[in-house]
Amino acid sequence: MNVRPLLVCALLVFAACGPRYISGTQIPDTNETRAILKVLEQYRSALEARDAKAIQQLVSKSFRDNGGTEDPEDDLTYDNLPEQLPALFARLQSPKVDLDIRSVDVKRNGIATVVYYWNASYRVPGLLDKPQRDSELEQMVLQKEEGQWRIVSGF
Repeated sequence: MNVRPLLVCALLVFAACGPRYISGTQIPDTNETRAILKVLEQYRSALEARDAKAIQQLVSKSFRDNGGTEDPEDDLTYDNLPEQLPALFARLQSPKVDLDIRSVDVKRNGIATVVYYWNASYRVPGLLDKPQRDSELEQMVLQKEEGQWRIVSGF
């Protein structure tokens, strides 16, 4: 009996059952990861549009971000976003944001972490003469609430 055709068939079956990834990434292609990536795209788009209301709709009521400092005065929360974001956006001109998503880790408890590389360029007239650039590796935490993924931290 020739075992080779049986081995080839077994390999094809195993290869077909392997994980599928979103094109060009190592992110598993699932309904959850696609929904999370959609939230990140909406966030990116809202930043470029300087649309504070759109960002407010993407965050959880438990949202909190310390802005990378220990000073609680500059913390962002769900409650202070409506006043903080428009003031911030009023100072910015021509923001351009690229998010290079590196990983999405969806936990069974309805929490997901997204590691992404952030590239941004913007102008701050009246404060800085030259266009500014910012890039950094970041992590965002999302939580599933009432069937929707919402940002908990990580602006």
